[in-house]
Amino acid sequence: MKAIKNARIITMDKKRRVIEHGYVKWNSKGVITKVAEGECDEPDAFDAKGRTLYPGFIDAHTHLGLTTNGVGEESDDFNEESDPCTPNMHIIDGINPMDESFCEAVKAGITACAVSPGSANAVAGDIAFLHTSGRRVDKMLIRTVGMKFAMGENPKMTYMNKEQTPYTRLAIAAVIREALFKARRYMQDKEKALKQGEDEPEYDMKNEALIPLLKRQIKAHFHCHRADDIFTAVRIAGEFDLDYVLIHCTDGHLIADELKDENVSAVIGPLLNDKCKPELANFTPANAGVLDKAGVNVCICTDHSETPIQYLPLTAAIAVKNGLSRQSALEAITVKPAQALGVDDVAGSIEKGRFADMSLFEGDPLDIYSSPKMVVICGEEKYKREQ
Repeated sequence: MKAIKNARIITMDKKRRVIEHGYVKWNSKGVITKVAEGECDEPDAFDAKGRTLYPGFIDAHTHLGLTTNGVGEESDDFNEESDPCTPNMHIIDGINPMDESFCEAVKAGITACAVSPGSANAVAGDIAFLHTSGRRVDKMLIRTVGMKFAMGENPKMTYMNKEQTPYTRLAIAAVIREALFKARRYMQDKEKALKQGEDEPEYDMKNEALIPLLKRQIKAHFHCHRADDIFTAVRIAGEFDLDYVLIHCTDGHLIADELKDENVSAVIGPLLNDKCKPELANFTPANAGVLDKAGVNVCICTDHSETPIQYLPLTAAIAVKNGLSRQSALEAITVKPAQALGVDDVAGSIEKGRFADMSLFEGDPLDIYSSPKMVVICGEEKYKREQ
């Protein structure tokens, strides 16, 4: 199969086109070559029979594969709690593609996701964007997209219990700043040595890991719930000229006007949860709608395994129930997370040059009763629901 025909196509391209009767073609590398209205001449094209084709859904913040369903503590690889500053942790070394949650993601139409370290550390490690189907994480990996930072309660309580810094929000910010200052100086020294033909500074793995962030090749992902923590993240990002994303942004609805002026992306979620800790005191499922109306680029995440990843469309529906428009909700699990993660050149829409990652639905994907008829990843059928 190298094409799908007779489909209603929700492209999510820049024009947000809806092609009422069209087709999609892709090449042997699983990259889309044509999206058009009309009849398809590809002899082995799958006949969608008028069903609606959506871009594969993207979960912008998960811990997928960092703990294996039903295994427990032995498989818990969220956080390296021996040090509050671990930018040198390479997330794919902890991901288990054999975790059944990957299969659950595919069956829900989720074709790609960002996998992040946990939030115990002020600086936690890099973030991978990968396809949800595969046996070997190296082949599933699309690219490294970010560096994880955490503000507030999680690192504070983790290290307070260990009786080591950081005990306070002040110390968390200081740990982050110190790491960034050291990495910037290390980067400058390397560049100067190269330019003048001198010996480079002694190799430092932590500093090396932060160089792509300082060069804006990847984004800073700041775990932040409270408004003051959100603004600390914004402040630090400004000090070091970082491209950044706000993860959770629970108090965002209280400061939506301020965040609009920052031109930032907010990854909202999980939405299937209660106020289980103090910094969630202002949690509301209306958050996404308020931020969207204010002009903030809103994405929705499950924070798997906080909410199982297969419920990503359901959490988008919860946001719609609480004020987010249906169109914005669909964008919040397709093109907007692709933009926030810096991968919209390869994912998030059905258009030429993107991966052939798509889900075919008979009903509304935000309806709890709906499941994909078929899911395609890189042009290969990965799931098909029989009648």
